[in-house]
Amino acid sequence: MFKVRQFEARTLSWWADQREVIDFNPPYQRRGGLWSRRDKAFLVDSILNDYDIPKLYIADFTLGPSPLNPHNKHYAVIDGKQRFEAIHDFLDGKLALSRDFMLFDNPGFKLGGLGYRDLKANFPALASKFDNYNLTVMSVITDEEGKINELFVRLNRNKTLTGPEIRNAMQGVVPELFRQLVTDEFFTRKISFNTQRGQDLDTAAKFLLVEFRGRIVETKRVVLDRFVEEGTNADAGAEDFERAAERVRINLAAMTGIFIEHDPLLGTQGPLVPYYWLVRSTSPERHSSIRPFLVAFDELRRHNRQLAKQTRAGDEEDSELARYDRLNRSINDAASIEGRFEILLGRFRLFEETGEVERQAVA
Repeated sequence: MFKVRQFEARTLSWWADQREVIDFNPPYQRRGGLWSRRDKAFLVDSILNDYDIPKLYIADFTLGPSPLNPHNKHYAVIDGKQRFEAIHDFLDGKLALSRDFMLFDNPGFKLGGLGYRDLKANFPALASKFDNYNLTVMSVITDEEGKINELFVRLNRNKTLTGPEIRNAMQGVVPELFRQLVTDEFFTRKISFNTQRGQDLDTAAKFLLVEFRGRIVETKRVVLDRFVEEGTNADAGAEDFERAAERVRINLAAMTGIFIEHDPLLGTQGPLVPYYWLVRSTSPERHSSIRPFLVAFDELRRHNRQLAKQTRAGDEEDSELARYDRLNRSINDAASIEGRFEILLGRFRLFEETGEVERQAVA
């Protein structure tokens, strides 16, 4: 079953009152907070100046229990989360009109910078206009998860969704495992790169992919997409993916013990797969040496880059470290991941033996 029809006319304030029974974070949904304050204020401007805003799409579960309604809400947002966030922020006093806001019906009103409460107190008719704005909301009734996910992707096709956002909306066991993995403490407390557009989901996907294959492989977007599709294949047992995810969790627990809170070493996604494979390839009793080694290794790389700039044609530079930096430009190529891992492993063994990362020149 799959039906899309328009809800009966409801005001903005009515929908705002329903927020407790609306699931704003179903599995396929993008994360919130993607719009800037300027974007949000522009939506409020559009409402107050009678501009039409795009339709919102909501899964309607009011007809009865549904396996697609894990949070037992009346509704779940398919498309329109950022618009709802802007509306709620304005109503809750977290957002004000832009400084250059002009009301077209009465340009003489000085409204720039005012919030909803200011409107209620000083311009009640305008606040009432906001409250009574009719949102065009489409009701989606279905018992097929794939239909909702497909609708989300189709509605967002021209919104430059990132790879992890699209994979998050795909069907099967694999996207669910990505979502479970990013709740691990390693992702919630140790990494220091931005995760607003699903960068943590992307990293979790790469970890699960290499663990599932049991070897270093290419981690480009098209490969990760195929990996997700593989999980929807009737011949692919969910147990195999879940066993791989359990192995990832074991390695993530080790990495959580190795790295510090919001670790500067984890400031980008680029080195994460080689780091993961280094931890995976190292016995637990040696894990305490990994972070001191990586700090020393990064410092030596910085020094090597400076040395290459200062000496003619880089005569004094460490060619292996220079190769590591070159490989670092193609972070998702299998050869790049393998090459960086091999360099890391070799230098780590040297660090354990001598306490030094730098290879001494042979006379």
